[in-house]
Amino acid sequence: MSKFNPDIKVRHLVATWPEDAPRGAVTRFCRRPGVSRAWFYKIRAAAVDAGPIKAMETDSTKPKTSPSQVGPGTVELVLLTRESLKQAGYDYGPLSVAAKLRRQGFEPPSRATLARIFTRAGVVVPEPRKKPRSAYRRFVYPEPNGCWQIDSTEWLLANGTKVAIFQIVDDHSRLALASLVASGETSEAAIRVVNTAIERHGVPRKFLSDNGSAFNPTRMGRTGALVEYLKSLGVEPITGKPYKPTTQGKNERFHRTLHLFLNKRPPAATMDVLQAHIDVFDRYYNNEREHQSLPPGTTPIEAWNATAKADPPQPVAPETTTAPPRRSVRRTANLKGEATVVGTRFKLGKEYIGHEIHVLYDDETIMFFDSPGTEIISHARPPRFTNYVGNNKPRGFLATQTSTKS
Repeated sequence: MSKFNPDIKVRHLVATWPEDAPRGAVTRFCRRPGVSRAWFYKIRAAAVDAGPIKAMETDSTKPKTSPSQVGPGTVELVLLTRESLKQAGYDYGPLSVAAKLRRQGFEPPSRATLARIFTRAGVVVPEPRKKPRSAYRRFVYPEPNGCWQIDSTEWLLANGTKVAIFQIVDDHSRLALASLVASGETSEAAIRVVNTAIERHGVPRKFLSDNGSAFNPTRMGRTGALVEYLKSLGVEPITGKPYKPTTQGKNERFHRTLHLFLNKRPPAATMDVLQAHIDVFDRYYNNEREHQSLPPGTTPIEAWNATAKADPPQPVAPETTTAPPRRSVRRTANLKGEATVVGTRFKLGKEYIGHEIHVLYDDETIMFFDSPGTEIISHARPPRFTNYVGNNKPRGFLATQTSTKS
């Protein structure tokens, strides 16, 4: 359908251009509105052939055919695939739909095209202000078994009984290494699921968890069964900062995906039934679901197999000597942000004035923790008669000499 050009005045002048215009007038005219001579003569020819009125109309520039346009059959297949994934409790975004189609033998449209199809069909709401995924910076260990993450999430059985679901994921590949349904978040259950993962996949070099008592209560001033077990294997236990759940962000996202899946199934009557549901989920997650943080089109098992595993750590030899006894005391930081232990004042910082400080010390080390269990600072135990330690610099009588420690 034809429509009038918005700059109708320019087109009108061209269509009614006088035949006796002086030499050079066309060039000067085209320069003012910024149109080309080719366009000028195209309109003049239309005016001569069809008259000035027709020459003032412009046809749509839309091509008569669109070879790249997705056909109605493909659109229907895409939307049906999305709905089937949604009803099954799996992720159903553009990446997941593309992965499903690809593994069924279809060549899917691009991610952007799928997103447009969903928007036009009204099954998603565009979020133009949402930060693009490319704006996020991810840290990923370079090898499988470089670091594992563990976390647990609560779930309810059909009778209302609350249980814990432990999940372990490999940081590099996002592989679901092992999952376990247990009666609660206990150290015993944590060690069981870790053992399952190790039997299947080997021993990791590092092991990340939160600061929960079942995982790594070191920041609360005590050790834990899982920590000691990991150390005996040579694994380095590490924790995220308190109140910073994004440190375990991979696990948190893993939990959400699992919850979506379980919510689409009848409530499990027993822990065994729930475990069977989770085993089905893990197989799908590892072998079919292309993970958006991995290279395009890659599933966790493919990422796991694509790179050589990190060398396993060396088990720690049993200690032949008795560890020095560790003492625990509590102090209140004074008006200078200091705490006194073993006759020595230690600088902590003015932000701790009046705060209760938990102190762990033995013959070699003194560690300071705030009330939530976050480590403030640690020092080598200073020599006897040291009056003050600030910025790791002891001061006082014999402070720089080695002597018998109290």
